Amino acid sequence: MPVPHILHLHSAFNLGGKEARAVRLMNVWGDRARHTIVSGVPAALGARAAIAKGVQYEIAQDPPPLTGKPSVARYEAIADYMRRFDLVLTYNWGAIDGVMARRVFRKGMPPVIHHEDGFNEDETTGLKVERNMYRRLALPASHALVVPSRALDRIATETWKQPRARVHHIVNGVPTALYAGRPDPRAIPGFVRNEREVVIGALAGLRAVKDLPLLVRACGGLSGRFRLVIVGDGPERDAIAQAAEAMGIADRLVMPGFLDRPYRFIGLFDLLALSSRSEQFPISVVEAMAAGLPVASVPVGDVPAMLSPENTALVASHVHEVPLRDALQRLLDDPDLRARVGAANQARAHAEYDESLMIRRYTDLYEGAMCRPGVLG
Repeated sequence: MPVPHILHLHSAFNLGGKEARAVRLMNVWGDRARHTIVSGVPAALGARAAIAKGVQYEIAQDPPPLTGKPSVARYEAIADYMRRFDLVLTYNWGAIDGVMARRVFRKGMPPVIHHEDGFNEDETTGLKVERNMYRRLALPASHALVVPSRALDRIATETWKQPRARVHHIVNGVPTALYAGRPDPRAIPGFVRNEREVVIGALAGLRAVKDLPLLVRACGGLSGRFRLVIVGDGPERDAIAQAAEAMGIADRLVMPGFLDRPYRFIGLFDLLALSSRSEQFPISVVEAMAAGLPVASVPVGDVPAMLSPENTALVASHVHEVPLRDALQRLLDDPDLRARVGAANQARAHAEYDESLMIRRYTDLYEGAMCRPGVLG
């Protein structure tokens, strides 16, 4: 029997959280599946570099567009394209038209599983009514809807009105054993650890929704020796640098750009800081926990529930630099607190967030949708 041919519909295929997870699953399945990847932005293909050798995949060259005004002709073109596959995986709002195409042209269509990992920047302060209505209309055509966070699970059932049985809450996981290893002291270009400084780390795309200038302002109010290392790339780089200059801490800020395989370097941090205005189940927090780090964060998404009970007091009361600064100052001042909270976080990550559980749940779901148990696992 031929291996299943899986279509992945992405609004863009740069290496963010959902793309990294999709690639990780592809790598685990190896030669047990074939993959075709559609990127709604043809040049946004940064995640392909993470696909392992031996994985059978292709980047679609002339797929129908995933965006545009609703029309029967466009849905029909998408549906015709989808019919050549055994399973279709759609990711986030940018690929929702793949689900709608199955709703309009159901005959002969393969199962579609939709994934919602979060929201565009224009929905950070509230969901758009028209998008909610569109999801309500489209999602009944999906075999399943997968979400990584409790908040999205609640939105899926209460706002999008999806049946409980169709919504699958699968938390993101990482290979926790890798993160528990010794970091590479040369893994961050331009950074050499100084044991007399506390290293505050952040892993994030440099986008406005991550609000890294807020983190810079919080650090600007700290007393004590520290370095702030922000790993990531994006359009907000200059704004972050300007905020550091304004706070007088430009000499303490390191921005090496995007770095892959965070397990190589996250252990060089003494703690992780998170300042985003919108998150769901941030993988950076899981990675920090697996590396045995405490986390200072604003109260966003599932973060307060993800962390160990020992860490919850270090979640700011609201999204503002003053409570975040206070949480950072507590960790800066107390190495025993950092060690105690980090150990509790690491134990929780190993018990609940190892990628083996995540992989098993996704594999079972996809095999069940295709009615081919064991074909991927």
